[in-house]
Amino acid sequence: MPSNLVRLTVNGAIHDIAAAPDTPLLYILRNDLALNGPKFGCGLGECGACTVIIDNVAARACVVPLSACAQRSIMTLEGLGTRDGPDPLQAAFVVHQAAQCGYCLNGMIMTAKALLLRNPRPSEQEIKQALRYNLCRCGTHVEILAAVMAAAGHATARDHLSEADRDATH
Repeated sequence: MPSNLVRLTVNGAIHDIAAAPDTPLLYILRNDLALNGPKFGCGLGECGACTVIIDNVAARACVVPLSACAQRSIMTLEGLGTRDGPDPLQAAFVVHQAAQCGYCLNGMIMTAKALLLRNPRPSEQEIKQALRYNLCRCGTHVEILAAVMAAAGHATARDHLSEADRDATH
């Protein structure tokens, strides 16, 4: 492999990338690998829209240089599940209607997934702490929290609704 190439493992697939070492990982994921789960939000690592999981830790792809990703395992939203077989966290977001515009969704899901990889049954406070730096302008924080709580195996208020009540909320 030529010295200007960086070998990345993204969603289990190996990619040899030729780019400047300081290129933000987000640009490689979106432009070179056509993975559009991570979004460009602020470009400063502040909003969370670009979050990916690197070696089981949530990371802001807009500020992580390509050079820091060699020989590491990177997971994007596309690597979690499929439409037909979603990850349990993704399924919980659907059930709890935890999306409105969807722009923050990648960051919320990937940050929550990193938390669940470290701690499969976090408390409500631990979930709030993990998600505190992910921005959502639509105000679906209550639904997002309920989805993560459900994915972590906690009962939520929605779980206690009758089937007729659940149908009425759709």
